[in-house]
Amino acid sequence: MDWPKIETVTSVRLRLEPLSMEHALGMVEVLADASLYEYTGGEAPSLEQLQRRYAAQLVEHSEDGLQRWFNWIVKLKHSDAPIGFVQATVEQSGPEIVANIAWVISPIHQGQGIASEATNAMNSWLRSKGVNCFVAFVHPEHFASIGVARNQGLHPTLMLEDGEVRWES
Repeated sequence: MDWPKIETVTSVRLRLEPLSMEHALGMVEVLADASLYEYTGGEAPSLEQLQRRYAAQLVEHSEDGLQRWFNWIVKLKHSDAPIGFVQATVEQSGPEIVANIAWVISPIHQGQGIASEATNAMNSWLRSKGVNCFVAFVHPEHFASIGVARNQGLHPTLMLEDGEVRWES
């Protein structure tokens, strides 16, 4: 498949900027809150760890070229400060183009519908590029993320992976 080039995406309140190395410094602070890892595990990355992660993600595709990686930093429309990220791993699966999506928003910006708005903006852009199926893995007790998944039109399946429920459209 001929994958599209990632672009800046906007919504009513947000601007999704394609990931760059320059985002690492601001995102270290966003990702520092331990509550972000309550359901997913892991811990806050150091600047060096985040720089290595971003360098790998900026390749934008798997080694075999079958997956395309789209990563955006979420900002309020009229601010340069990052408040989170959304991402999608896109691949062809039979006749479908499937996006495995994820979102993380800073705790100080949670509870305002920002994760749903950012994810919806990303999904709309992906749909415009041919994606026709969406998947997300959500911890069964992470009620905020369950709400985001529902707001994207996803429904839970009986499939579990690493303790998370597969949601799909």
